[in-house]
Amino acid sequence: MTPKPKNTEARAAREAEREKRAKDAALAMQQYEAEKRAVLDKTARLRALRLAKEADDALKPKPKKPIKKAS
Repeated sequence: MTPKPKNTEARAAREAEREKRAKDAALAMQQYEAEKRAVLDKTARLRALRLAKEADDALKPKPKKPIKKAS
């Protein structure tokens, strides 16, 4: 007994839908990981800039405040 064409078509449609969902899921995961890497890279770059600025600021002498005379 051979499967009915209707069942074969429905099965093929379900399989195509599964494959499409699997491809979409893989693409979504790639995008998520790329965004995560971008955020981590940006955070590391900004941290390095902040630490460099703090080190530079630590080497500069602090300006003295002018002494106010009582009048």
